[in-house]
Amino acid sequence: MILEVADIRIHAGQQAAFEAAIHRGLAEVIAQARGFITASVQHGIESPERYLLQIEWQTLEDHTEHFRGGPLFPQWRALVGPFFAEPPKVEHFALLG
Repeated sequence: MILEVADIRIHAGQQAAFEAAIHRGLAEVIAQARGFITASVQHGIESPERYLLQIEWQTLEDHTEHFRGGPLFPQWRALVGPFFAEPPKVEHFALLG
């Protein structure tokens, strides 16, 4: 299992619309992706324009190759991308055994 963590900064005052868009994108787009396991979104308290998106994938390639290189990624970005104040910072983590 691989954990993708995306640090997302959105434009001020767009929280409600972004939250609706990200929930829709997770349910309608990401959930269809090969290797998708689960996802969660955390909202910043001190920084209300900051969100942490965490997605569990079966393999790194399920995210980096199959999702990012496939037809679902443009659909995802069309929903959430307009809210981004800057490109999200994305990292991947592996569970210690």
